[in-house]
Amino acid sequence: MFIAILGVIVLVVGIVLKRSPEPASHFSNTVSIVGVVMVALGLVLSMFKTIEPGKVGVQVLFGKVQDGVLESGLHIVNPLVEITTFDVRLQTYTMSAVHDEGSKEGDDAIRVLSSDGLEVAIDLSVQYKVNADKAPFIMQNIGEDYLEKIVRPVSRTAIRDNAVNYAAVDLYSTKRQEFQDKINRFITANFAKRGLELQQILVRNITLPASVRASIESKINAEQDAQKMQFVLQKEKQEAERKRVEAQGIADYQKILSTGLSDKQLQYEAIKAQMAIATSANAKVIIIGGGKGNPIMLSDK
Repeated sequence: MFIAILGVIVLVVGIVLKRSPEPASHFSNTVSIVGVVMVALGLVLSMFKTIEPGKVGVQVLFGKVQDGVLESGLHIVNPLVEITTFDVRLQTYTMSAVHDEGSKEGDDAIRVLSSDGLEVAIDLSVQYKVNADKAPFIMQNIGEDYLEKIVRPVSRTAIRDNAVNYAAVDLYSTKRQEFQDKINRFITANFAKRGLELQQILVRNITLPASVRASIESKINAEQDAQKMQFVLQKEKQEAERKRVEAQGIADYQKILSTGLSDKQLQYEAIKAQMAIATSANAKVIIIGGGKGNPIMLSDK
C-alpha cells in the first residue's frame, strides 16, 4: 500500500508540473504516467496478503472489523483492508518469583493471604490458545494486548480469590490438587467468554513463610522418628517371639526325652551304635565287660 500512496504523491507532482511554466511543464506527462503506474502497482500488490503458519488474519476496513478470518496461506483481499494477525498456537504465560524465569522481569509471583492469615507466594504458568473463530471478537472488544487485559489479570484474580479458602499448609500439601482444579475451572470459564481457550495451568511452586516451613520440617522429622521407632519395636517383638518359640521347643524336647525313653530303648540304641563302630574299616581293640555292661573299644591309633 505504501507504493500506491507514493504513486499518488508522484501523480500530484505531475499535475503541479503541468501547470508550471516552461520548461518544467514538459516533464509533467512523464511524471504523471509514473505516478499512475505506481498507484496501480501498489494496489495490485496490496491485494495479495500472506498469513504465516500458526496465525489467522482479521480484516479491518475503515475502522470496521470484518467477519471471518484469513487462515494461513496466500489470499486476495481488498487493497484498502488492514490486516491484523493473531497467533493461534499454544502460548504460555508464566508468573514466577525467579527474576529471569517469568514473562515479566523481576519477582512476578502471585502473593496471597491464606485462610490462616499467612502470606504465600505462588508461581503459576498458564497455557492457552486464541480461538481462531473468535479472533474478530477479540480485535473488536479487547484488542491485540489480550495478555495484559485478560490472561494476566484473570489468572492472578483466580489465585487470590481461591487461596483465601485454604490454610497455608493445605495449599502446600494435601489440598494442592483441589486448589489447582478450582483455579482451572475459574480461568476456563472466564477465558471462554473472551475468545481464549485454556489448555492447562501449572502451579509451579508454593513458597510458605519461613516459620511455617520450619514447622512442617519438624513435623516430618517427628513422623519419620515415630516410624523408625515403630519399626524397631516390631523387630524386637519378632525377636522376642522367636526366642519364646525356641525356648518352648527346647522345653518340649527335654520333656519328650525325660518321659518317652526307656532303659531298654537306650540300650538298643547303644548296641546299634557299637555295631556301626565295629563294622567300620578302622582297626580297633574291643574289651568285653566294660562299665555298665558295654564293651570298651580302643582304636590302634
